[in-house]
Amino acid sequence: MGDMMVRKQIYLPRKQNQKIKRLAKQRGISEAEVIRIAVEREPELITYPVRDGEAGWEQIQRFIKERRAAYAGKGKPVQWNRQELYEEPEAGK
Repeated sequence: MGDMMVRKQIYLPRKQNQKIKRLAKQRGISEAEVIRIAVEREPELITYPVRDGEAGWEQIQRFIKERRAAYAGKGKPVQWNRQELYEEPEAGK
């Protein structure tokens, strides 16, 4: 028998939920299996700064500056509450 499963409850944007449903149907697997596969692949897809010593700290600072620059001038950060996740967006927003 494989590893013991642990139940997780997560919130997803509607588009991600639809994508998971579509992928599960196309592949003939459960939605949970789609998520498990994505979690296994994630470290290969995204690189984060190294966190060791002075070089690691410099890399982290550079990473933060790049992220700030990418979002500079785009207005206030998005704020939301849990209920808004379930509501339909208003037309024109």
